[in-house]
Amino acid sequence: MSERLPSGLLVGALLRRVNDAGGIGMVLARGDAQAGAILVVALEKGVNSGIYERGIGPGGTVQLVRVGPQDIANAIEITEYWRRRRSRDPDLWVIELDIASAERFAAETIVAG
Repeated sequence: MSERLPSGLLVGALLRRVNDAGGIGMVLARGDAQAGAILVVALEKGVNSGIYERGIGPGGTVQLVRVGPQDIANAIEITEYWRRRRSRDPDLWVIELDIASAERFAAETIVAG
């Protein structure tokens, strides 16, 4: 049995935390409730600030890793990126968070889980 919390539970907790802090969070694509990877599209006041996913960092520890296109100002590239990922991995959750420090909210919730 895995010690990791189910992905659906982590996504729900993340969305509630962002909502409680005055931000907006939404599920762009629902993944596997138990073990789906979670991709976070971070925005601040409607402006893209990056795409993040739980991964293994340089030191071998679990952390939030920046992924996707380098040009985060291009919303079309970001959408194409997560749709391509989703087409290859139907278990992938895609979450959009619009709040200051979206990366921090995601790290505190999905990395710790």
